[in-house]
Amino acid sequence: RAGALEVRDDMDEQLLPVFLEEADNLCSGIDAGLRAWRGQPRDARQLQLLKRLLHTLKGSARMTGAMRIGEVAHEMEGHLLAAAQARDGDGYRDSLESDFDRITGLLEEARGCRARGAEVCREAMGRRASDQHGAGRKAERRTRDAGAERASRGNMLRVRSDVVDKLVSKAGEIGASRSRMETEMRAFKEGLLELTGSVAQLRGQLREMENQTKSQLEPGLLARLQESARFMGESVHDVRAVQQSLLKNIDVAAAAMSLQARLNRELQQDLMGVRMVPFASIGERLYRIVRQTAKELGKRANLELTGTAVELDRSVLEKMTAPFEHLLRNAIAHGLEDGQARSQAGKDRIGEVCLGLHQESNELVFTLSDDGAGLNFAALREKALAGGLLQPDETASDDQLAQLIFLPGISTATEVTEVAGRGIGMDVVRSEIAALGGRVDVSSKRGRGTQFTIRLPFTLAVTRVLMVRSGDTPCAIPSAMVEQVRQMKPSELAQLYRDRQIGWQGKTYQLHYLPHLLGDAGRVPENLPCNPVLLLRSGKQRMALHVDELQGDHEAAAKNTGPQLARLPWVTGATLLGDGSVALILNPAQLAQRIGAAARKAGQTAPEALRTRSLVMVVDDSLTLRKIATRLLARAGYRVVTARDGVDALEQLGGIDPSAILIDIEMPRMDGFELAVHLRRDDRTRYLPIVMMTSRGADKQRGHALQLGANACIGKPYRGKALLQLIAGLIPAPDPNPISNGQIT
Repeated sequence: RAGALEVRDDMDEQLLPVFLEEADNLCSGIDAGLRAWRGQPRDARQLQLLKRLLHTLKGSARMTGAMRIGEVAHEMEGHLLAAAQARDGDGYRDSLESDFDRITGLLEEARGCRARGAEVCREAMGRRASDQHGAGRKAERRTRDAGAERASRGNMLRVRSDVVDKLVSKAGEIGASRSRMETEMRAFKEGLLELTGSVAQLRGQLREMENQTKSQLEPGLLARLQESARFMGESVHDVRAVQQSLLKNIDVAAAAMSLQARLNRELQQDLMGVRMVPFASIGERLYRIVRQTAKELGKRANLELTGTAVELDRSVLEKMTAPFEHLLRNAIAHGLEDGQARSQAGKDRIGEVCLGLHQESNELVFTLSDDGAGLNFAALREKALAGGLLQPDETASDDQLAQLIFLPGISTATEVTEVAGRGIGMDVVRSEIAALGGRVDVSSKRGRGTQFTIRLPFTLAVTRVLMVRSGDTPCAIPSAMVEQVRQMKPSELAQLYRDRQIGWQGKTYQLHYLPHLLGDAGRVPENLPCNPVLLLRSGKQRMALHVDELQGDHEAAAKNTGPQLARLPWVTGATLLGDGSVALILNPAQLAQRIGAAARKAGQTAPEALRTRSLVMVVDDSLTLRKIATRLLARAGYRVVTARDGVDALEQLGGIDPSAILIDIEMPRMDGFELAVHLRRDDRTRYLPIVMMTSRGADKQRGHALQLGANACIGKPYRGKALLQLIAGLIPAPDPNPISNGQIT
């Protein structure tokens, strides 16, 4: 306890207010953690949380010049480790609580010094004002001019940061809600356009009925029929008028939605501008931590900051400040040699540490490097062997050994000091970065230094995502990492799985299948007419990601997934979809790391077969019947495409190759008979199985359909089981579980 009394405070007046605010939050967490740990002394999570909070408090205190607080926090770290290893840690826990009380007392003392300093400042200002009283009118004039200048600058309103955060979040939710509304409006308009065709068809059927019955009915009955037809025609006209009015309203609403989208984007940009702060705002803290750490270790170091004018989200910068401090301390403690060693190595006695920031697309890229000795790979290997992470006969590359520094308890320091040696810090760095949806890479060269590269999303509030389907699950991938979207033909996809990679613009992308990465190892990819493959890039890593379906690109308001998924670093958040369901936003950086691990563990054999689901086209002018048929066939394992009439079907057949086609006979523009004739005349569809559907059971129509080349006829309404049996007799049944002797990662 004498250590805290031997050191002296050297407070930085500019940093003190910031430190006091941060210390309040940290002490609240430490207080709650100590109480929880006393109740559950074997809870490793509470122990780890306390380690991290104390480590952050120690670093912030020492950086601000509150050396006594930093010393007590350092002592608490030692007591915490001793309590964790002791069988009965009650005595240590008492010491921890006593130390914590000392910290709170020192914080109160620091607040008092700050208040007294402000009062002394006001008194000094008063004395200076008295000394200048003789200046009289000149001083008054300067005061009036200064007041006028302040007034001309406008009034300043202080707003709590959490209020701004809520406003940004709400603006993001408005944007996501607008996207869902646009989707619903498009579906509504499509339904109204379907109604146009149905109304036109109903008009034609009324005219046909009237013409066919003129010569067949008695005059009295004909008059009543014509009157009923006239009433029906008027009703059809009214429906048509309402439908046209709704279409106009939809167009007006679409224009209003477009205006709202523009205003919402401007609102988001303005609010984000409020949250943006320059990287230079923490420059003084970082310079001080380097000076202080180098002084304590007897080394000389110079910090160079680049990209200080780049602005970033305040919440991102606040959460990254502690990781930056950890990295800077480690760079000086572990990386830079002392002056004598540097001179012997032909280096300048003053070590160089560089921290730079630049923006790439929607990512912020931080690089922190030093010109020291590099990582101690021999010590890392010894730690790995001692911890059972490596076997004695197992080899590991320098890159693999470098990743060990992010594990808890791993430290290459030869002795425990206030700065380093406890193995607390680098795991915190990676956890903090992962919580922000980012990643950290490390590279080191012996004798030449170490470099850390950190990639973070530009903002945490709103992001553009590409919606994809993985099996039956919707997922979101940030659009910033998508370099290219390829649509592969079945033959191209099969070759792609045999090669296990694809080339694009001189780069190689390793192929992976998204459902397998998410744990659905038994799923076999579907072999569709067009198979979506995403070419993704995250930092230096590139990959080709095969997904089951693309579902569009839109803005997403990212939400916290809660403690249940907090330990999954590859899940950065969740977003609400238009139908009310939730989709996970996958972290591209962590996904890339997961892909690499899976590829090393899995075999590289390409599958002999991909799952092929038969495609059935349904051609019917009735929207209801199209939906019924689609649902029935989809449940049976078929893929389904629909067309409104024969003309629509012929247009779609130019780009797809169905295994069978169901055709309604009576349709506008081109009926089923005409469509069947076109299909049998085309070499591509000459042998395509055709099933004709009609609501009239006349043998004459059935016979005519068979003469035109139809394979079968079925009456409406049909039984679902009968239709499925009919289709199964014409094309092979879908194989829900094909056998593949290959592995897909």
